[in-house]
Amino acid sequence: MIGGPGMTTNYKVVLPFYVYAAVAFLCGTLLLLLRTDIVGAHHFNPPALAITHTMALAWGTMIIFGASHQLLPVLVEGKLHSDVLAYLTFGFSAVGIPVLIYGFYVFDVGLPMHAGAVLVNTGVLFYVINVFQSAFRSHKRSIHAWYVITASVWLLVTTLFGMLLVFNFTWKIFPANSVDYLSVHAHLGIVGWFVFMVVGVGSRLIPMFLISKYTDNKTLWLIFGLLNVALVSFSCFYLHTHAPVLFYIPLFLGLAAIALFGRHCYRAYHLRIRKSVDRQVKTSLLSVAQMLLALVVAFAFFSDGNTAGVALIYGFCIFFGWLTAIIMGMTFKTLPFITWNKAYHNRAHQGKTPAPKELFNEHVYNVMLYTYLGGFALFILGIVVQHQLVLKVAASALVIAAILYLYNAMITVTHKPG
Repeated sequence: MIGGPGMTTNYKVVLPFYVYAAVAFLCGTLLLLLRTDIVGAHHFNPPALAITHTMALAWGTMIIFGASHQLLPVLVEGKLHSDVLAYLTFGFSAVGIPVLIYGFYVFDVGLPMHAGAVLVNTGVLFYVINVFQSAFRSHKRSIHAWYVITASVWLLVTTLFGMLLVFNFTWKIFPANSVDYLSVHAHLGIVGWFVFMVVGVGSRLIPMFLISKYTDNKTLWLIFGLLNVALVSFSCFYLHTHAPVLFYIPLFLGLAAIALFGRHCYRAYHLRIRKSVDRQVKTSLLSVAQMLLALVVAFAFFSDGNTAGVALIYGFCIFFGWLTAIIMGMTFKTLPFITWNKAYHNRAHQGKTPAPKELFNEHVYNVMLYTYLGGFALFILGIVVQHQLVLKVAASALVIAAILYLYNAMITVTHKPG
């Protein structure tokens, strides 16, 4: 399914995104370790903005770019429209993201932020064009493909809105300050880009990796509608009303959508043919619970007086929790296959070849997973108790997990046939 005959994207297009994201994950955890002082501060501060965009753009978005270039041809049963557009997506994004992050970290609202925002939007635009050309050139588009198409549109809306907020620091584009629109920008990306991608692709990959015949397109369409209504209503309420009670409407819609996705994954798990489930798939299933945790925190956000602490926990659960967990799991289900296809596709008929799962170190993966989970839980505790030593220990564990992830990704990417 990841790449059948005539539907495999050139590995040269895909692998750079994986490598870039792996390095970015390490950079994000190092920034967190260096700047644990963001805990207790307002969520709109230069180090927090730099860390958030490192995790959202350099880590999450770049690896999704890579994976979707590989998976989209399968979802539309056709070829990727253009390798050149994919290279342009990588080039502009790879340069623009660190420039933008630097601008946030030193809070230079001039050239660094402006140039970074323009470069990132250019890369995203090339990606969206590639998605649309690939999808609509084919006459077969599954529900999963529609999730990817919609996610790409929301991503472009997110980055364009973010660019306007950046320019709003210098020129008066909006009636209020940029910080007043930050929540809308964040949720356009979190829900519109990440959640749509995770639900759309995860609802296809998780049953496949479990060898489960379960499918329920009606539920997936219902989730699709709930997420869109939740996102649009949240944005409208935030921009046009000051009644906090209305925000529970999109929150309940989002909770219902995630609960339905969790049920979809559970039924796929329950009806699986393969009884033994590897740790990569278990990690991805765990991320669904972390997604629900983030929504519970979001409810607390509207009822707790310590909004700074709750907002930080919410963002941490999203970027270092749910998103990171599912990427960890899916990386070592998709990346080994891509590398195997590169190394052994033309040799499979010549004799025994290693299985894709043999291209990475499973012991290292297990140590990475436990270190990550320990660091994740401990950092949340550190936010609650406001203790710098706890936060430093937790962030150090996350750095170790990122190093192990990078090591495993690199031995997979650089594998050579024996």
